Amino acid sequence: MKGYRVLVLTDHRGHSDQNSLYAILRSMIKHTQCLHLDIASRGLAANADFFDGMHETALQGTRVGADFAFTADGQYMTQGLKPLAVTDYDVLFLRLPRPISDEFLTWISELFDNATIINDPRGIIETSSKQFLLNFPTVCPDTKLCRSIEDVYAEVSKYPIVLKPLREYGGRGLLKIDGDRLDDGASIHKTSDYLPQIEEQLQSDGYLSMRFLKNVSKGDKRILVVDGAIMAASLRLPAADSWLCNVAQGGTSVPAEVTAAERDIIRTINDHLRDHGIFMYGADTLVADDGQRVLSEINSLSIGGWPQAEAQTGQPIIQNMIQKLFQYVDRQQ
Repeated sequence: MKGYRVLVLTDHRGHSDQNSLYAILRSMIKHTQCLHLDIASRGLAANADFFDGMHETALQGTRVGADFAFTADGQYMTQGLKPLAVTDYDVLFLRLPRPISDEFLTWISELFDNATIINDPRGIIETSSKQFLLNFPTVCPDTKLCRSIEDVYAEVSKYPIVLKPLREYGGRGLLKIDGDRLDDGASIHKTSDYLPQIEEQLQSDGYLSMRFLKNVSKGDKRILVVDGAIMAASLRLPAADSWLCNVAQGGTSVPAEVTAAERDIIRTINDHLRDHGIFMYGADTLVADDGQRVLSEINSLSIGGWPQAEAQTGQPIIQNMIQKLFQYVDRQQ
């Protein structure tokens, strides 16, 4: 059985004690195929030239040990730093949230061309954009890519919508529009007053318009998938006075079962994601107006919820995920 040297790239500045990374890495270093595991953070000034300037010799990191854990001051990311050579690793595990540029992802893909990268950066570029959902019209609510204020009004004339920035996550930047009433999750605005503020981003990047589903109070279900297999699911319920289900936006998470319709959704998208080198991802579903769950989001960049799923199910979800990870690396290598 072959052993592997693993490097993790992350950004500890946005971490909390709920972040999945710490539990995942504490489990990973116990695996018999993990020779050693180093971690480097975008949050260190010493790594600015690597993450921002894309200079391969400018990376510093630290070795992960059994006591690796979150602390508010990030001490486990900042102590015992040493220069890291990218050629020293067989596996690159990406845990980098947005903002992260497509140029950086392309560079990483080329820089670690002899390593197995989870997930493939070129695949992340394609699949982590909300626009990727347009490939699956049979399992999604009504969706459209909007590139102008006129496009937005054309959708609003049909039904209430949610506008999604293409490369945000965690509920950031979502806008609910019903006629001339726009809700940004914190305040109510006149649609006609607000849309000119995002016109430049509409024209340059675009927004995904998705039909607002009246059953949003029934929750947003996160389904964790590894190597094509469903590992666990949890239901994220919005706060009583909110339409945002994300835990980061005040929602709560409870255990959930995966329905037959959701298994069909995963079968529909699995091959597409596998073809893009996506080994693990999170798929989110909402209850449509007809009562069936439909696909609302795919997260292939920095997938959270693992310790929570493990606690909710009582199953060794993280251990099983890591076992599948090294089996996948075996195949790729």
